[in-house]
Amino acid sequence: MYFKDVIGQQTAKQRLIQEVKEQRIPHALLMTGPQGVGKLALAIAYARYICCTNPTDTDSCGECQSCRLFDKLIHPDVHYVFPVIKKKGSSKEFSSDDYINEWREMVLKSPYFSLNDWLTTMKADNQQPLIYVKESNEIIRKLSVKSMLGGYKIVIIWLPEKMNLECSNKLLKVIEEPPSQTVFLMVSDDPSVMLPTILSRTQRFNIHSLPETEIANRLLQNGLTETDARAIAHNAEGSYLKAIETLSISEDNEEYFDFFVQLTRLAYMKKVKELKDWSEKIANYGREWQKSFLSYCQRMVREDFIYNFHQPDMVYLNTEEKKFSQNFAPYINERNVIEIMKELNEAALHVERNVNAKMVFFDFALKIIMLLRKK
Repeated sequence: MYFKDVIGQQTAKQRLIQEVKEQRIPHALLMTGPQGVGKLALAIAYARYICCTNPTDTDSCGECQSCRLFDKLIHPDVHYVFPVIKKKGSSKEFSSDDYINEWREMVLKSPYFSLNDWLTTMKADNQQPLIYVKESNEIIRKLSVKSMLGGYKIVIIWLPEKMNLECSNKLLKVIEEPPSQTVFLMVSDDPSVMLPTILSRTQRFNIHSLPETEIANRLLQNGLTETDARAIAHNAEGSYLKAIETLSISEDNEEYFDFFVQLTRLAYMKKVKELKDWSEKIANYGREWQKSFLSYCQRMVREDFIYNFHQPDMVYLNTEEKKFSQNFAPYINERNVIEIMKELNEAALHVERNVNAKMVFFDFALKIIMLLRKK
């Protein structure tokens, strides 16, 4: 991953390159922003540029030993940390090293992926991914030894918000006072849930959403027609990841849509028994799937509310969703939209806290019955 491979983000690239040129590399940088805007890609390109022994004004050279090692993500002085699960049948804590081969394969395929994608790769089922305290011990051990290539030692932490409390506390000192020529690059989707004492030891770097033109241009390079590229980029809301998901039309998205349609129709018809069956089906899915489904419901409610204003350029729905919303959108209005979003947020919070999923979704469905009648 070079800077040239990162979609857009020219301002961010220029700032990172300038920091290296002026030897102002922060010891702990927190890259944060929406999903799918290239944060991980930027972090890896930045790490490569820092380690490159013959960089140009705009990118790494691609020819030195460091760059050749980066091509396979096997640079001995660059360590990757990310959320993992415990493997079935084992009681021990796992670390990133236990999944490093799967991680390398996924990142090399494309650094634009979500936590759900990573969970699928790990075959996580219903397990919650975490960065365990064992990881902090591994980081401290790795940073205590001399640099293999004589340059910087870099730790890239993807989703540091997934560090458990013990791991976070153990890393405080090394993040605040790292060994010489050591850099922490943290890539976060939601820094608000990180330990405040970790946040205070980092330099925050906000990575912004991508312009539609940047997404469309990359889609054109991938062989799409201009019409399709522009339509998908318009619906991506500044996220290349969303563009990819729209392009692939994943089975999950189809399922989300089907379950959302079932919920709204059954709720409108007050089919309580069928809604109980619906909630039990949802409960059979993993927790991360359930959270993603609720996020999808939030998007649909938001888009259906906007649909009523008859501003096509502001509506981000695919063909099937738009067809459904022609009839459903009027039922999402100023008298119920805030309450529906509140119930969706509460359901997501309960799922996160591992409350019984059947109860969570059946209770939510019953409330939707009442809220859809507020016309």
